[in-house]
Amino acid sequence: MIGSDSMRGKEIKNVLSQKKFPIKEIDFFDPDVEEEYSKLTQFRGEPKVVHHLEKESLSGSDLVFLAADKKVNQAFGILAQKQKFHAIDLSETFNAEEKIPIVVAGVNDEIVLKKRPGLIANPHPVTVVLSHLFHVVLKEFGLLKAVSFVLQPVSAYEEPGIEELAGQSYAFLSSSSLPKKVFKEQIAFNFLSHTEKADKNGFSSVEKQITSEIRRVLHPRRFLLSLSIIQAPVFHSYSLMSYLELKRKTDIQGLKSLFRKHSFFKLSPPTLSSPVSVVGEDKICIGQIKKEESFPNSFWIWAVVDNLTRGSALNAFEIAEKIFSGPPV
Repeated sequence: MIGSDSMRGKEIKNVLSQKKFPIKEIDFFDPDVEEEYSKLTQFRGEPKVVHHLEKESLSGSDLVFLAADKKVNQAFGILAQKQKFHAIDLSETFNAEEKIPIVVAGVNDEIVLKKRPGLIANPHPVTVVLSHLFHVVLKEFGLLKAVSFVLQPVSAYEEPGIEELAGQSYAFLSSSSLPKKVFKEQIAFNFLSHTEKADKNGFSSVEKQITSEIRRVLHPRRFLLSLSIIQAPVFHSYSLMSYLELKRKTDIQGLKSLFRKHSFFKLSPPTLSSPVSVVGEDKICIGQIKKEESFPNSFWIWAVVDNLTRGSALNAFEIAEKIFSGPPV
């Protein structure tokens, strides 16, 4: 594993530690480590040395989790084919490259099982949620249109985002000046319609990235899709309100029955389907479902997911399971 100190690195390490994955040996690397034994971590209750990272370090590995920053992931991810190891990028380094497959485990596993790619991109957490949601609805009822409003947590910006919300909250309550490094405007007790540069139509690169990823994962299924991200003053978990127009008729109970049949979802009472309530949860929590009277066969669906567990680490873990469940490579 490269980058065990990042938020996604810590989470995949926890998942690997807790799950029954056939690990004969695991090594940790960090390019900032200069002296051997100068940095330690833990895995399954035992201390582990974090080694200095060089290009030859990964030779002979079966699988590499890339959880460092994008510059480091870029440099070492491209070695997968040459050094004949599998690599899963957790930091969205390669997601814009069409030749690098994006995989949502349980949706487009055939890419892993049939093509056996050396390098795989773990998608954006919103891509994971909406791909699962659209996938099951498409198969059961068909889908004409989907519009999603996404409430984004500050942990999308890693530790700096979390620290800024915490610092602003404390400063606001103590009538001090608010630190503004990650977000240009106040985020504590506030919502922001945008945090990144927008294109001529007003959409950010992240919004366009997610839309592109969903289309790649669900290819060749076609339906109208649009989404918008709103930055919320919460630490963890994405919350999504999605409007769906279905091809075939159903009702609220029909949708609930559908979600009950699939292990990736958990039906939760509306009072227990909030960002706080799903932290650490390994499923996509479906809360309130509303049937729209103004438009035929249309519904609003509220979904909440922990962006570090189901939205990232668990998907990467399940990709790894698929890599080693197929024919020997």
